[in-house]
Order: sequence, then C-alpha cells, then structure tokens
Amino acid sequence: MSDPAAPPVRHEADEVLVGFTRALRATGLPVTQDRARTFVEAVALVGLGDQRATYTAGRATLCGSPDDLVRYDQVFTAWFDARDGLPRGRSAPPSVPTLSGLAADEGPGSVGAAEESVHARASAAEVLRHRDVATLSAAEKGRLDAMFATLRPRAPVRRTARHRAWHRGRVDASRTLRASLRRLGEPAAIEWRRRAVRPRRIVLLVDVSGSMNGYADALLRLAHRISQGAGAVETFTVGTRLTHLTRALRNRDVERALVAAGDAVPDWSGGTRLGETLQVFLDRWGRRGMARGAVVVIFSDGWERGDTALLGAQMARLRRVAHHVVWVNPHRGKEGYEPVQQGVLAALPHVDDFVAGHSLATFAEVLEVVARA
Repeated sequence: MSDPAAPPVRHEADEVLVGFTRALRATGLPVTQDRARTFVEAVALVGLGDQRATYTAGRATLCGSPDDLVRYDQVFTAWFDARDGLPRGRSAPPSVPTLSGLAADEGPGSVGAAEESVHARASAAEVLRHRDVATLSAAEKGRLDAMFATLRPRAPVRRTARHRAWHRGRVDASRTLRASLRRLGEPAAIEWRRRAVRPRRIVLLVDVSGSMNGYADALLRLAHRISQGAGAVETFTVGTRLTHLTRALRNRDVERALVAAGDAVPDWSGGTRLGETLQVFLDRWGRRGMARGAVVVIFSDGWERGDTALLGAQMARLRRVAHHVVWVNPHRGKEGYEPVQQGVLAALPHVDDFVAGHSLATFAEVLEVVARA
C-alpha cells in the first residue's frame, strides 16, 4: 500500500523548489514559468537525495547564459544555506547539507524530513536578513554576503522636457494631424503622449570612520550592488578625508571591487569630520553638477568630531542643490534609539528621509526609499 503522507511531501518539496526559482527571479535572472516547471520535473527525475544532480539540474534548466551562473551559485548557496559562507566556483557545486545525507532509494518519509530541514534553514535565512550586521559571526557574515544578490536596486527617475508616444495621457496633436494627412484628410486614430523620464544620478557617501567599523564592509557591498544595477551612481567614502570610489566599484566581482576600494581608502577606522569632507565634496564635485538634481545618500551614525555648525551649513548647501537627501543611520532602527548625536541634530533639518541601515532587510528598505525619491 502507498504511504498516504507521500503527496503532501511531494507538494512541500515542490514549494521549496519553486521558492528557489522565485529567489532567482528576484535577482534578475530571466526564470520563466516554463523553466521553473522544467526544473521541478528534472529534480523529480534525478532524485532529491542527489545534491550534485539537483544543483546541475538547476543550472541546466534555469540559467540562460554564462552571465547567469555566478548569481545562480550565490542564490543556491543562500537559499539552501551552505555552511562555509560564500559560494564556491563554477567547477564545484555548493554543498547542501540538508540534501547530502539522503540516499537515492530512501522512502518518502526521509524526503519529508529533509524538506522540513530545508524549510527550517530557509526560515533561518529570513532571520539572518533582520540581524544587525555588526553582531554577526564570520560564518554568518559569509552567508549574508551571498544574500546581497537578492537585493534589487532601482534608479529614481525624473521627467524630461521631451515627450514620448504612449497609450494614454495627453493628446499628441502633431502626430494625430500627420497621421490624418497620410490618409489624405481622412480621420485617423488619436495619438497620445506623455513626458519622457530619465534616471536620476545617485551619490553615495559612506562613513568609514572608527564608529562605523562594524558596518563599513556591508555598506560598501550595498554600494557595489547599487552601482551595478541603478544607472549612474557615484560613490565616495567620508571620514577624515574624501575618497572617490566609483571606479573601484565598477568591477562586477564584488570581492575584487572591495579589495580595490580597500587599497584606495587611506582613512579606514579613523576619525569623523563630516562637515569638512562634505565641504570638500561640494567645493570640488558639487560645482561640477554631480550633486545637482541627484539623490544623495549619506551612510553615517552622525558622530562628528569636527565643528557641527560647519556640518549643518554644508548640509544646507547640499540640500539646495540635491533633489533628495537620505540619511541612513545604522542605529536608527534599534530599540530605544534617540537622535541625540550633535552631528545628527545638525543634519536632520536638511534631510528628507532619516532611515535605518543595520541589516539586509533595512538595506532593502533603503533601496525602496531611493527608488521613490
């Protein structure tokens, strides 16, 4: 007789696999419904207990080009929770502890137990998204680094003076008249138009002083993610001096980009002179128009060792030229936090959004704030 619990186990396994395809789609991979269905069917054929076969089935059915393979490895590791942190290279598939212990001839009950373990680990990954990055162990930071691939930055947009054809909006009298003339004066369909849009520039100012030491690496990873997927992005670090990191973060490989950034920044874990570095930014780069009409995001806890009056004056200058100013404070979302730092108090009157930035979940919220600016 067949096991009556077998159909629910199969259904539960399918939910985990479909959830994995949705996570891939969230990172930008073109995973269609047909590919997802083929992947589930392929895993059913090769057997859930074969970790290499499951990994290979996903690469064969869900990846459409060589560019998809790196993100596939990252999401596979993050979803199934590889114990050793970052995904391995393409030659060796990531280890999946929850599947490796299954034999090919094990019964439905064993598969169900494995899938319960997969669900538990997926829940642990969700908990990790809300953890403060400064409190994570080295292994947890490695797992979180792989999960940065699930963030999807979007560029804010601005309307231009030009118009574009659209299916609704305002009547485009010129195009409608030309269409009528092509028909020798016979009535033609009404043409419509709307204002065209262009992406706004994003400027990121990342505090790498000593008080931000626990967050600097994660914030630079976030800056790299924004640089790769949100149009025109300029990145600087601030501390005791201003360092331009845009070129270093253009490398698509995040680890190489961070190494280049580390070599370029001379003031890691130093003091905090936000007022002076903002003045240098506005004097040198603001006059060139980099901040004019841009969305400026400042990542800092606001511990200012310099003149807070100077910081307030430079924030006022920045607010006059920027379209939107966002201040991301890693302590903002913590229980009992009050903005009592002198730097924060000087800057807040000139800030449009004051948001938290201490976990992967808050980083996703920051991306939404920037996209809506």
